[in-house]
Amino acid sequence: MIIVMQRQATAAQINNVITFIRQRGLHEHISHGEERTIIGAVGDERVFEPRELEALAGVEKALRILQDWRIISRETQQQDTIITVRGQQFGGQQCQLVATMTSSQLPESINIFIDPFYQSASPYTPPLHNSINMQQQIKQAHQANKSVWLRIRDVRQLEPALQAEADIIYLGGELMPNRTLLNEVGCLNIPVVLCKDKHHQVDDWLIAAEHIALKGNHHLMLGEAGTLSLERNTPYRLDVEAIVKARQITHLPIVANISHLAHAYMNSATLMQLAQAAGAHIVIY
Repeated sequence: MIIVMQRQATAAQINNVITFIRQRGLHEHISHGEERTIIGAVGDERVFEPRELEALAGVEKALRILQDWRIISRETQQQDTIITVRGQQFGGQQCQLVATMTSSQLPESINIFIDPFYQSASPYTPPLHNSINMQQQIKQAHQANKSVWLRIRDVRQLEPALQAEADIIYLGGELMPNRTLLNEVGCLNIPVVLCKDKHHQVDDWLIAAEHIALKGNHHLMLGEAGTLSLERNTPYRLDVEAIVKARQITHLPIVANISHLAHAYMNSATLMQLAQAAGAHIVIY
């Protein structure tokens, strides 16, 4: 249930609505917009009708939300969420770029993406990185006032990433069904990117993101890094439709990771244009 307060609603009226929600066994999520305060009633909202809330002083309207994502819904918050990291704003109207370690523009980029826990599928290939290298990379980036986006591949890698002082934790799509990890990052006070798995739909993606937000971490971004393609030689493609849909129904910043999607018929420059046209706020290349 979403309760939209009147523009002139007082703090006492807002607190009265919160008390009403709690008395019915639900808890609140409050979003203070520029013009209005919006209160989300989280829990089994069947215990009351919208008209009961609309009868309270200061309430403009109450709406039921039928989807399983409520905190991250644009019905809850109309304006885009903006996340600030090291003085940079992610979200809103300006598209930000993040360079991977293999990018030719890495020296000029003010945001870098590292994947220190990557392991080859071959059991005979040694890991490319270790914790010492990871800490050195992050330290050097911070000295240059660059933000570091760090990908983890297992819940056990979360603590080392935090100790290394990564600015943003990036969860690949393979971690989207990992409820334990979602709960862990939901308890953090650090920006998190949750990528859509190549096998899942947008609804699954948003429900997974809601798990994180419900735990209290609202420094959340949605990532799209490729979905299955019908082409034999290009198994993955940028899911433009998913970006467009997510942009319309959620207020979270959208990240498009095109670093592994370029091929002979679709270069990085074209992919970047597609991502920006679809509405991505951040592009990793």
